[in-house]
Amino acid sequence: DQWTAQGRTAMDQAFADAGALGVTVTAAAGDDGSADNETDRRVHVDFPAASPGVLGCGGTTLSVDPTSETVWGGTAGGGATGGGVSRTFPLPAYQSSAGVPGQADTGRPGRGVPDVAADADPATGYRIRVDGQEIVLGGTSAVAPLWAALACRLVQALGDPLGAPHRALYAAARPGVAPPGFRDVTTGSNGAYDAGPGWDPCTGLGTPDG
Repeated sequence: DQWTAQGRTAMDQAFADAGALGVTVTAAAGDDGSADNETDRRVHVDFPAASPGVLGCGGTTLSVDPTSETVWGGTAGGGATGGGVSRTFPLPAYQSSAGVPGQADTGRPGRGVPDVAADADPATGYRIRVDGQEIVLGGTSAVAPLWAALACRLVQALGDPLGAPHRALYAAARPGVAPPGFRDVTTGSNGAYDAGPGWDPCTGLGTPDG
């Protein structure tokens, strides 16, 4: 909400240009649940993940059994995946058959966030080395580069750029049904929204089977 309309429009146009050039743009859905760290007791989605030209990336918590992967939220590690329905951007055509609900505060339709997800819980996160020290970090800012790397692998395998991959990802999405290529995450909550079968405002279409 701290973005100006002019700033959002300029960034959104840049993302559309990137997609036209074959560049896939990924962005974190946020680490502060459905409120997105605002204090007005309303729901908010994170920008630029809410841009229709960006692949919005939400977060999960892993377990030893991959079928027990849940929404990142309410764990000992703190934080929760962002996600919800935009008041600023209308529902994109590629999400029209995915079962995106109305915005929790207003009931109006809008761009659903996130599109996809992966592990973001610091308690089950990524081991990295910083200044010679090994630490484990998480957050949806780890999910966005993970999906960017997967996009690179897909580009390499296909021999063609992906650009904005939304239409391909959502082509088989239906309410309550996750499309092929995704592991559906159906348990957990980010505050105002609960996970469920198919697309939801916590983990989107799900985590990659890839």
